[in-house]
Amino acid sequence: MDRRQFVKLGTIAGAAALHGTPLRAAQDHYPVPRTDESNEGITAEFDLEEATLADLGSAMTAGRRTSHSITQQYLARIEELDRRGPALHLVIETNPDALAIARALDDERKLRGSRGPLHGIPVLLKDNIDTADRMTTTAGSYALEGSIPLRDAFVAQRLREAGAVILGKANLSEWANFRSTHSSSGWSGRGGQAKNPYVLDRNPCGSSSGSAAAVSANYCPLAVGTETDGSIVCPASANGVVGIKPTLGLVSRAGIIPIAHSQDTAGPMARTVRDAAIMLNVLAGVDPRDSATRGSAGKSHPDYTRSLDAGALRGARIGVARTRYFGYSDVTDKTIDVAIDALKQGGAVVIDPANIPTAGKFDDSEFEVLLYEFKADLNAYLASLGPKAPVKSLQDIIDYNERHREQEMPWFGQEIMLMAQKKGPLTSRKYRAALAMNLRMSRAEGIDAVMDKHRLDAIVAPTGSPAWPTDLINGDHFSGASSTAAAVAGYPNISVPAGYVHGLPVGISFMGRAWSEPKLIGIAYAYEQATKHRRPPKFVPTLTLGSGTAKGT
Repeated sequence: MDRRQFVKLGTIAGAAALHGTPLRAAQDHYPVPRTDESNEGITAEFDLEEATLADLGSAMTAGRRTSHSITQQYLARIEELDRRGPALHLVIETNPDALAIARALDDERKLRGSRGPLHGIPVLLKDNIDTADRMTTTAGSYALEGSIPLRDAFVAQRLREAGAVILGKANLSEWANFRSTHSSSGWSGRGGQAKNPYVLDRNPCGSSSGSAAAVSANYCPLAVGTETDGSIVCPASANGVVGIKPTLGLVSRAGIIPIAHSQDTAGPMARTVRDAAIMLNVLAGVDPRDSATRGSAGKSHPDYTRSLDAGALRGARIGVARTRYFGYSDVTDKTIDVAIDALKQGGAVVIDPANIPTAGKFDDSEFEVLLYEFKADLNAYLASLGPKAPVKSLQDIIDYNERHREQEMPWFGQEIMLMAQKKGPLTSRKYRAALAMNLRMSRAEGIDAVMDKHRLDAIVAPTGSPAWPTDLINGDHFSGASSTAAAVAGYPNISVPAGYVHGLPVGISFMGRAWSEPKLIGIAYAYEQATKHRRPPKFVPTLTLGSGTAKGT
């Protein structure tokens, strides 16, 4: 299976009355905002490019900046680049209460001090993550327009408790790219086609397209993405940022519009490994609403920044998974070979090749499992929205799309949804057999087998190729990637910038066993510090073919 297979409602009080429950956004985790502030006074001046959490935190602590002023600048950046200028289409909607929340957090900082490194920090959420506020959660689809969940997703709740300002909802591949066999990544009915900020006619990959590209374009320092197979790491690679796909169960999925519970997870996206690790500290946690998180008890770590060691490559045993993950793109192979040399220079013991013996042998069965789980899990999510949900089943969504073809299906259809709708329950023998085979082949006979054989600390491979030209008529021109084994196994995967090809980013993936985030974060950080490939995009309109350069650079 290739990767592509895979009105705001009045005032805060009015939205709360609609569901008969207080809004945690404004009341439980933040001081109550004094006003429903507008965006008046926002200017186009922007001096936060590439600002890290440490930069922003120290500026607020010293009184040089406030959360309110930082939030203003990011909102102005979104207005300038997303709504006008290059029109990147990375944000579906901004939070109408962001400035009021930021000002309340500034007041709290003065009175009681900081909650931690995310206090007052603006964060974007992928638009499949529930927020019980005045924003909607729609997976980019008009079928859920106006849907406000009864409560926050666990990850949104954790961010609020940490003092983050939820800035808005990021665009995505609609329904997390599980609608059509020839979709264009980064397109949704509500959000339009997201653009790659490095070269605007190139694709941002998906499905966490807006989350990755917004961080890269400096709309915010952090965003949350979600992944079933490649949806964090592929856009991280294509947009030149860091993406962490955690071990299944480290981060709760409660309140996230699902594809498949056997593979879904949320994870951090940032411009640096350090900032991604800080965000992972906040997102991770046991949640009674997601039974998979019980497995993280005693295996998660209270502070992943303790693993940030610039010398972590020394003595680390790293295997190169070449079979199936190299060979589809010469320029990608050359970039990653240079990255492998950097690992060696940093003191790593590189075993090359160290192939995953089952790579490519469970692609079809993976898709079969996802079809079964998508129908069951999406129907359960829609039921959780209550009786006022605009659609109540996968069949309702299919019917909505047919009735609104001009809005929802102007470029591609819903073949995957139709296939999923035909599937039976999760008690089906065919589903259970496919799931068991997937787990065996990806874990004991796959990643674990090669790591045991070579006593590895990590496996590396190209995350994916440079971004392809966006093609709404024919769909994604996807050539290859390395995400599937870790995705099916439920094991961690971190993508870090590894270089550029004609101005387009390429990422390297670091994969490992379940709960090995500390080891992988240390290795990824050491590689990042040794190479420092990350550079901000220039919003170049197109590549000038034949010259090998991006027009305008």
